[in-house]
Amino acid sequence: MRNDAFVLAIQKIFARGFTLLFFGISATIIITTLVAAVGHLLNGDEITQIIVKIVNASVISMAVFEVALVISKEYGYGAEAEHDVIVMLRRTLPRFIGTVCVALALEGLMMVIKYSQLDLAGNLYYPVAIIVSAALLLIALGAFLRLAPSRGMEMPLPAPQAASVSSLAGRTGVVPAVAAGCC
Repeated sequence: MRNDAFVLAIQKIFARGFTLLFFGISATIIITTLVAAVGHLLNGDEITQIIVKIVNASVISMAVFEVALVISKEYGYGAEAEHDVIVMLRRTLPRFIGTVCVALALEGLMMVIKYSQLDLAGNLYYPVAIIVSAALLLIALGAFLRLAPSRGMEMPLPAPQAASVSSLAGRTGVVPAVAAGCC
């Protein structure tokens, strides 16, 4: 037991360190992007190119931020002592892969726009390859989620409850909780 507590303490220390590191990297990316954008604006660069650079850096920052959140949630603050690898992957992988796919799709779409504006239609193979790779990554994620065992992922459904609601005529009626909570 003493060895398990030591390993858990080391795990939490490293998790906190990596969480802070990735949060710091994410914040640094955002700050340097904004400073560079202001510099480009003052130099009179084209606004669309500045916006494309800001979006690119923001998506990268968002992916790094997501990694920090996953590390913090799964290994750091309030993490359970025992981890089932499948359950942990089923919880964290969709968020991270989703972020990466959004980043890839945005990058591919921005490259398509950039190449079409510059009349470089011959270079459209690269953005199309990026968009196809994002689609394949989503398909692979779907296959993993379908084929991986779903142990520990079941969520208990609350028992249906009723809520008292006043009608227009002043009478009180009972409606299911789902309908009562919808509005």
